[in-house]
Amino acid sequence: MQFAECVMQRYATKKFDGRTIPEAKVNELLELVRYSASALNLQPWKIKVITDKKVKEQLRPVSNNQEQVTTCSHLLVFCADADYDALIKRLGALMKANHVPEEVVKMVTGMAAKFAGSMSKEQQAAWSQAQTYLALGNALNGSKSLGFDSCPMGGFDPKAYARILKIPAHLTPVMLCPIGYAADKPGAKIRFPLSEIVF
Repeated sequence: MQFAECVMQRYATKKFDGRTIPEAKVNELLELVRYSASALNLQPWKIKVITDKKVKEQLRPVSNNQEQVTTCSHLLVFCADADYDALIKRLGALMKANHVPEEVVKMVTGMAAKFAGSMSKEQQAAWSQAQTYLALGNALNGSKSLGFDSCPMGGFDPKAYARILKIPAHLTPVMLCPIGYAADKPGAKIRFPLSEIVF
């Protein structure tokens, strides 16, 4: 499927049919997400993958009772990572492991440290959240390209998710992406005209 087809055919699926996506396909999707763009290549996100039906049932009441949570094959919980010291250290180690010259490693990690240091904790959290949305975009279009469906969901209680899923404190659940095979049909795509977007 061409990228343009993925974008035009993708829609926010409201109900899945309960079939399980083969793990190989899910892993393909996660690889596409892994290659998402991120500023300074810090990749400040983690993804919790939920398949257990009982856990999904626990999560549904704190997800505005949206049935995508319990009818999907896999529920991807996108979490923003705001532990910048650890992120920068990890990036530096990754660059070294990939034989990036030492001066480039120092330059990039130095820029990242200066950038992170210029922000408050609240600003760091917001920046990580914005970066996490980039990864979500790959998940949405990637799902369609691999032959299944998805839905971006922000209507849930992040604190309840963190408690139920025992998510570490430096990670904040920011978006859900249930994936599976649609049991509904897409409506017409309604978008503002290009003339109202480009100025």
